[in-house]
Amino acid sequence: MISDVVVIGAGPAGLSAAVAAAEAGAKVVVIDENPRPGGKLLGQLHEEPGTGWWIGAEVSKKLAKRAAEAGVQILTGRQVWNLSPGWEVFLDGGESVHADYAVVATGAVERPIPMPGWSLPGVMAIGAAQTLTNYYRVRPGDRIAIVGVDPLSLTVAHELGMAGADVVGIFLAPKTVFSGQLADPDRNLKYLAGMSDLAPNAFLRWGGRLVANRALRTLALKFYPKFGLPVMGTRLHLRKSIVAIGGGDRVQHVEIVTVDAEGNPGRIQSVEVDCVCISGGLYPAQELTRGCELAKIDQLGGTVPLYSPEMESSQANLFVAGNVTGIEGAKISMAQGTLAGTVIGTRLGLIRDAHAVSAASAAVRTARKTSAITFMPDIEQGRQIAEDLWLTVERKKTMTQKDESFA
Repeated sequence: MISDVVVIGAGPAGLSAAVAAAEAGAKVVVIDENPRPGGKLLGQLHEEPGTGWWIGAEVSKKLAKRAAEAGVQILTGRQVWNLSPGWEVFLDGGESVHADYAVVATGAVERPIPMPGWSLPGVMAIGAAQTLTNYYRVRPGDRIAIVGVDPLSLTVAHELGMAGADVVGIFLAPKTVFSGQLADPDRNLKYLAGMSDLAPNAFLRWGGRLVANRALRTLALKFYPKFGLPVMGTRLHLRKSIVAIGGGDRVQHVEIVTVDAEGNPGRIQSVEVDCVCISGGLYPAQELTRGCELAKIDQLGGTVPLYSPEMESSQANLFVAGNVTGIEGAKISMAQGTLAGTVIGTRLGLIRDAHAVSAASAAVRTARKTSAITFMPDIEQGRQIAEDLWLTVERKKTMTQKDESFA
């Protein structure tokens, strides 16, 4: 199969890239391993201040409709096992797609938190609970405990409550070699500062911004009540962690331990539940960017490809967009995808508006400034590190070209 553009991933970034390129007149193929397009959008459901409800399933449906109307061919239920320069994408079943331009929009993967009992039926990743509840309308349990404090666990806890579940609380991860900073109360309180704009009232929004200060966080943790505090309708525990999940043929209870401000354990108690959702955070999926210049930047969620201001990787005509570049929200992913698709349309000679790329680039900046949720507390620092590393790549490339011209 031959196309102008091949996009790997039919999430918000991939669909947006496909729409931008196809509406300009490019022939585009999108490939995704899931049975329907939408990616993480399919499970998203939350209320945003001033703009109303964000219903991810509806957003993905509209994007897929726009893509289809623009002539995009979306191949769902297909796995990509290799991406070769040129660009040729190899699929299961022996097929391949060849295109002049490729966009990798493979998103992110949930990070597990191993603990005793985590393989029992009734234990699942927080993303699975979100998709079951919001997309399939299936409540994963009646009495649910959540392990891990981050924007995703807070929003899903609220969604589970709206679905009629009794969420007994959101708890810290156990302090083990696998959990790392996920068990650190200070790190988790800092995480919450990134969600302050979603707080239901002005007082909580003000308090959320205050705890971005390290000294104030230390003070807040010292006096943080052991019974937790209600946040978005769910009790948040920064002084308790779940250390084990128990039951016979399925989840029946969790073992909860009280911790001090440094996360050290104290008294333990057992609480009955029938479901446990584990939220260990997300990390960018890099299986298809191995040939690119990569860098491990913890502030962005892990290893990410370095890319130009136009979303092009270190490999010519290979673009990246969405959470594969760092953990951010869906609106930012969509803006990045639109930028990548616009740049490709320009290079194909299909977009002649001299301001199209700069406008798409400005839209990415606007999406970041107006984002209600910050998934990584030090995301701005991470972006700056990535930009600085990209400049280093560019300087090396320039020096190599000069050396070759003298040879």
